[in-house]
Amino acid sequence: MTSLSQVKLKPGDTIGILGGGQLGRMLAMAAARLGLRCQVFSPDPDSPAFDVVANAVCAEYADVEALELFANDVDVITYEFENVPAAAALILSARRPVLPDRKILETTQDRLAEKDFVTRLGIGTAPYADVTSAASLREAVARIGVPAVLKTRRFGYDGKGQALIRDRDDELDRIWEELGTKAAILEAFVPFEREISVIAARAADGNVECFDVTENEHRDHILKVSRAPAAIPDSLAAQARDIAGRIANALNYVGVLAVEMFVLADATGHKVLVNEIAPRVHNSGHWTLDGASISQFEQHIRAIAGWPLGKPVRHGEVTMINLIGDEIHSYPQWLTVPGATVHIYGKGEPRPGRKMGHVTQVMAHASKSG
Repeated sequence: MTSLSQVKLKPGDTIGILGGGQLGRMLAMAAARLGLRCQVFSPDPDSPAFDVVANAVCAEYADVEALELFANDVDVITYEFENVPAAAALILSARRPVLPDRKILETTQDRLAEKDFVTRLGIGTAPYADVTSAASLREAVARIGVPAVLKTRRFGYDGKGQALIRDRDDELDRIWEELGTKAAILEAFVPFEREISVIAARAADGNVECFDVTENEHRDHILKVSRAPAAIPDSLAAQARDIAGRIANALNYVGVLAVEMFVLADATGHKVLVNEIAPRVHNSGHWTLDGASISQFEQHIRAIAGWPLGKPVRHGEVTMINLIGDEIHSYPQWLTVPGATVHIYGKGEPRPGRKMGHVTQVMAHASKSG
């Protein structure tokens, strides 16, 4: 098998993408501009990424024959979501390089393993505890305090698989039963001032490039608005980018990842705590499509292709607004707004909580006279 450092694609080569959502669609579009082909593997026949590639495989991740045929048709494999089944990643990695490395998924698919990993690097997180039963939940609540958030260790996103515990007297047995898992993590609720994220790219040679720190607003546990740059001091932004780079290097990562963080006030001013790592391109990096000299999607393609990373230059103050559910019907009003760019994902019917598209708005830097 080709070693990761030896992957060197040339225009005309093919990238395999696991997952057919909007992230896969935008990755394929970025690859096409660089003369690289993409083939998408997804079990969903309505995958929006299928619309922008010549070749697609619609099969289950457990279909070994389909996976093998897919691997034979591509030169390198990546993914647009982190919950790729471990068995599928193993089958594929025996045939083609899978980037980022499938072993990284073992850390980032499990919230407890991820928190332990970050803590071992000497990077701060919210206090947390492993929870395996109603009894251990009571012990964790007594140790960590309330409010706290109980989360499944695996397969949770956009607020799914979570329960807020507000009081020590909450019905912990019922909360545990309703979560429906034997593996969970309790995290202290931190009184953060703002949520930020850093989109970082790392090449196989160890070069890391970070985009400007992004400030994020969530509604109903779903990202609604991102702004770049975040309204934080330069020293704190530098600290956040350094943390993202340390995580990328410790994982020996190849590609783009997002590190979500909380900004807290403390006695010395402000500090950041890591919330989650997303081993893929990320919703909070969509502003880079129109607001920077290189997008997160092109940066990811360059990294996994073995090409040099770009040096991201932000074009101005950028706002990204997600169009969720029926909000997609408002797209015409954005078409004539100066500095706005509309992205529609080509999904089916709008549903509450479903990301249907987004708008980026760039307020250009004021020109200097003189």
